[in-house]
Amino acid sequence: MIGFLKGRLAVKQPPMLMVDVNGVGYEMEAPMSTFYGLPAAGEPVALFTHLVVREDAHILYAFGTDGERRLFRGLLKVSGVGPKIALGILSGASVDDFLRTIEAEDVAMLTRIPGIGRKTAERVIIEMRDSVKKLSMPAAGSPAGAGAAVTPQSEAFSALIALGYKPPEVIRLLKSVDEPELATTELIRRALKSAAKA
Repeated sequence: MIGFLKGRLAVKQPPMLMVDVNGVGYEMEAPMSTFYGLPAAGEPVALFTHLVVREDAHILYAFGTDGERRLFRGLLKVSGVGPKIALGILSGASVDDFLRTIEAEDVAMLTRIPGIGRKTAERVIIEMRDSVKKLSMPAAGSPAGAGAAVTPQSEAFSALIALGYKPPEVIRLLKSVDEPELATTELIRRALKSAAKA
């Protein structure tokens, strides 16, 4: 699986873009939310990716943030929602707007997105209710130069997840440290100390 690509932006023609990675051009499709944050052609870029394998094609999708990719993957699990509709949703609403729409069960907002009828909107709301909490979790880092900057907090979050802690527990542990200016290793050390006391 290709997790992210880092190279030079060769072409951007929505919904398609191409990234030159050491002389190999990776053609990808991306939502408009990603296009808004892209640099000019020829500039360095790093993007999260998701590969969809079909009988007739292998299609690579690109995202500016891990949150966008997680939402895309969550939407693909909804019955009746394929990559095209998922891209449409991401193009029509930011991740935060979408999560608020699901929490508010706002069918009307979803039906304003091209390709989303009432039945699909209702299905998305019903099937994504449980995923909303996971999707609103902080991203576990990003490829250098893409999306949000990697912070000591996000690095500590990733490290604690890798150690086997569940996301809600990691958030609680990092909140218990409550000194965001600390270096990553110190944040992890204090969070683990806090976990040992609990």
